[in-house]
Amino acid sequence: MVNSIHLEPRQHCRGSVTLPGSKSIANRALLMAALCQTPVTLHNLLVSDDTSRMREALLALGVSFKDDELTTQVEGFGGHWRQASSELYLGNAGTAMRPLIAVLSATAKEEQAPIVLKGDARMHERPVQHLVDALQMQGASIDYLGEPGFPPLSISQGLAPGKFEIDGSVSSQFISALLMALPLLPGNSTLTLKGEVVSRPYINLTLQMLADFGILVKELSPQCYAIAGKQVYQSPGEYWVEGDASAASYWMAAALLGRGPVEIIGIGEKSIQGDKRFAEVIEQMGASVAYQNNSITVSGTGIVKGIDQDFNDIPDAAMTVAPLALFADKPTTIRNVANWRVKETDRLYAMATELRKLGAIVEEGRDYLRVEPIKNWQHACIDTYDDHRMAMCFSLAAFSPTGVTINDPDCCAKTYPNYFSEFSRLCHS
Repeated sequence: MVNSIHLEPRQHCRGSVTLPGSKSIANRALLMAALCQTPVTLHNLLVSDDTSRMREALLALGVSFKDDELTTQVEGFGGHWRQASSELYLGNAGTAMRPLIAVLSATAKEEQAPIVLKGDARMHERPVQHLVDALQMQGASIDYLGEPGFPPLSISQGLAPGKFEIDGSVSSQFISALLMALPLLPGNSTLTLKGEVVSRPYINLTLQMLADFGILVKELSPQCYAIAGKQVYQSPGEYWVEGDASAASYWMAAALLGRGPVEIIGIGEKSIQGDKRFAEVIEQMGASVAYQNNSITVSGTGIVKGIDQDFNDIPDAAMTVAPLALFADKPTTIRNVANWRVKETDRLYAMATELRKLGAIVEEGRDYLRVEPIKNWQHACIDTYDDHRMAMCFSLAAFSPTGVTINDPDCCAKTYPNYFSEFSRLCHS
């Protein structure tokens, strides 16, 4: 029997919600803190499946953690792992798998046994070939243990500084992984990005965080970076993990449908996350947005405007546009999101399939989705494909006349374990 939650029809959404810490920032911060030679205290660290997988991997490498109610202190050893584990299990945490492939390639020691990185069944379907190819071209000793191009894989010493190239059109996580690893090499390197770069704001987030941890990367052009070797990650002492801007998109959308106002605490006008741009998208779709230093307040009229946009820079938050499109005054097209297909599931296929269950007419292209507003709503049981964002996106269908049933809502534990309890608190008939 599949676990499910039934959401009765809702009409209103108002109140205040505090976001969980950003997964993207949290796992970067954990790894960067582990690479420092003195302790780092992290505030507002997300506790979720993905961050647990990163913590478990770092623990197996000898990093220690001290937790209290509000903070986590991380004590690493500058990349000199104290007890290199022979095998690290990372579940379906791409924000752990990708950077660890690069960083372990840069820090592997000759006297250590190879380290195996593995995950769950879906992780073993998520491609890493572009990243591994870039590392192998510079001497990295990485061997696939299953299907070539995918985890699991084994890493040994061998990565050398030099001229790195990578296709930027598949995943920004590959680029971020290299940017985190190359400063640890004994000599200088350059990193050249080929093709159209996807999710560039995530690269900018990585660069900002690297600077916060004392790592200098020189941008020679938007497609090329110079990275000095022999750099040392420096503890900032205290580091604040922003609220999850991708998660904020669900509350912005709910505030538009449910009229608001909703105060979303944890991101504000100075947020370093690219997904804060969703606030501009929600304005274009009919909402009113007010920015504060550490919060955003969104109101709406319940009227949704259809849009046609390129979402290459914010593909995660763009998912929230799809269920919103069901309520719009005209068709909506979400363009340039081919990388949806290599996320936790094939999100283009999954989104189109589940939208149709509700009565929508959907056109699924190679890299786009066109959604027509629903005239006759149908109640549906939405499958979530073990994908947290599918579950949270489709909660918005509760603002329909029929309500919605969400299968496997517990998949939200990946980034937002208490999402549905918060949804029930803020959204009502």
